[in-house]
Amino acid sequence: MLKQLSRKVHIDIYRHLAFAMVGGFFAGYAVLCRAGVLANAQTMNLVELVINALMGNGQHVLIHLGSLATYVVGTMLTVFIPHFLHWNMRRVSPIITAFMAILLSFLPEDMALLVSLYPIFFAMSIQWSTFTGADGFMSSTIFSTNNTKQSSLALAEYLCHGDRAHLRKLRLYLFTILCFHLGVTISYFGVKWIGIPSSLLALPLLAWCYVLVVCEDQAETVTA
Repeated sequence: MLKQLSRKVHIDIYRHLAFAMVGGFFAGYAVLCRAGVLANAQTMNLVELVINALMGNGQHVLIHLGSLATYVVGTMLTVFIPHFLHWNMRRVSPIITAFMAILLSFLPEDMALLVSLYPIFFAMSIQWSTFTGADGFMSSTIFSTNNTKQSSLALAEYLCHGDRAHLRKLRLYLFTILCFHLGVTISYFGVKWIGIPSSLLALPLLAWCYVLVVCEDQAETVTA
């Protein structure tokens, strides 16, 4: 039983790191293929929405509102799907992201910039709302701001107090950042190699994520 519990904890971390690679992949893919736009989050989208509204550019406001709506709908689906369909979002999330990766590979290079990123807005909102961390820590798999902050805090706390518990926290956040940027690296070589269709390179990563989710669920069932 203890061995199963230990295995579950490790799977929890490995699953988190695998999804961090997926988040990094789509962050890099969006930036490289779509004029430097990061589609994993909403901060820049909302800033540009306000600026375009102040400039009176109605068409661009509508496109930014579409990005926001896509992100919001994806987030809400992580509540609606389990509630109404009783599906396990932990397994549904990587499947949805896989479909979005396939869709991205068919979108032409010259289509409207933000519209071409709607699949990433959608998939990453679902991933972020479904997987919120590992090993007792809250940690995003789709961007690095808070992970960088938490790494810095953990290091400072360790240097001030010498408590090795802070090293455990530091390791998780640092490895999350590392795996995120491994995903970025994969996207870089993929885009350089085959361009827009390189979104399909996310499929093996997502398959591995799905396997780890299934293993983690099975471990939780055994230890329950």
